[in-house]
Amino acid sequence: MDTIAPDWLWAFFVVSVLVALFVDFVVLRQQGAHEVTVKEALNWSLVWVALSLAFNGLFWWAVAQDHGTAVANTRAMEFLTGYLIEKSLAVDNIFVFLMIFTYFGVPAGFQKRVLMIGVIGAIVLRTVMILLGSWLVSEFHWLLYVFGAFLLFTGIKMWRASGEEPDLADNPALKLLRRVVPVSGGFAGERFFTREHGRRVATPLLLVVLLVGVIDVIFAVDSIPAIFAITTDPFIVLTSNVFAILGLRAMYFLLAAMATKFHLLSYGLAVILGFIGTKMLLVDLFHVPVLVSLGVVVAILAVTMALSLKTAPRVAPRPRA
Repeated sequence: MDTIAPDWLWAFFVVSVLVALFVDFVVLRQQGAHEVTVKEALNWSLVWVALSLAFNGLFWWAVAQDHGTAVANTRAMEFLTGYLIEKSLAVDNIFVFLMIFTYFGVPAGFQKRVLMIGVIGAIVLRTVMILLGSWLVSEFHWLLYVFGAFLLFTGIKMWRASGEEPDLADNPALKLLRRVVPVSGGFAGERFFTREHGRRVATPLLLVVLLVGVIDVIFAVDSIPAIFAITTDPFIVLTSNVFAILGLRAMYFLLAAMATKFHLLSYGLAVILGFIGTKMLLVDLFHVPVLVSLGVVVAILAVTMALSLKTAPRVAPRPRA
């Protein structure tokens, strides 16, 4: 697997992620179980975005030292495009997580711990999938066509399913988990296991964590091939993916507060997947510049969000006491 990043930058990336997770865990433990406010979620979201852009700046500088500014500009743009695509597709994850928390009645104070565990699991899982995918693409170029067709099909499927509420009760993963794992009738704080009628059973919180993990596997299969349409460099694919995931917890609480305002976003994500899939299918016939890809993704998101805000259902004001 060929990569343009120097070895020291790989090491710096690994250390940075470990430090970020450690700091996040320390803050999480100090705060205890509490409901994350919109202001807190916004502040943390800005911190994660700033760290991602700062890392991209360091990446640009490292590449410029060895290969010149022209190559550095292209590679940094690939990181930014991949990061934006992953951030956009993560929105779909967030709405599914919101549905899971609502279905199980997870208290707001417990949700952040579930999401933190989900972030760590997603980083480990996607690292394995990305490194394996990079090797497969480098060895079997025709896999890009398979990824492209899959993304195009997924985009069409997402468009058709947009506006429909997923039926969690009929979810096969949930049915399987409930058959395999005995579950208690209620929560026991933030614990994953408790005793009920003299036997050790799982709490609904463990079921939520497992279900979030399953959902992330499904979404990773959709989102990871999307970055391979931008670049096949494993460093760029991995780092843009991981930095997008690091801010997932904060972005969840931010978007959960305004979920109804972006009700058309799934249509935009479907169009983005269709565009990326088509680009991948035409990879050997026509090369779409990275800057053009970035512009298309930004434009689709901007138009979709603007239309969502314009047509958002109005919330009736609360009656005064």
